[in-house]
Amino acid sequence: MKHSWQTLMNLLGGKVFRIERIRIAESNIVVEGDFTPPPLACLSVDDQMFAAAFLASHGSIKKMEALFGISYPTVKNRLNRIASRLDVPKVEVMPNGDSEFRKEILEKLDQGELSFDEAMEALK
Repeated sequence: MKHSWQTLMNLLGGKVFRIERIRIAESNIVVEGDFTPPPLACLSVDDQMFAAAFLASHGSIKKMEALFGISYPTVKNRLNRIASRLDVPKVEVMPNGDSEFRKEILEKLDQGELSFDEAMEALK
């Protein structure tokens, strides 16, 4: 029986979950183990949709205001709440030397030399 991600998230009701089995549909390969879902997957469906809309709007708060019919402070508050659930460090204006360090960390993450958690810790 096929279920949507939204059905699963509604069933979970915001509770912490683990993934133990994944089937790759086109090859019918099954992987079993104990996997931690990515941080975005742990958000409510509404917050996932809000984050996706923010990305699709290229980070435009004005477009988010129009799309959701909410005020600027409401968009900012919701984004801050979502970011706090993702444990994303607050971005501050940094001197030029720090931007090179950040670039190096992101390149290492992209090349698989650092895990997401290691990169986030280094950027804090």
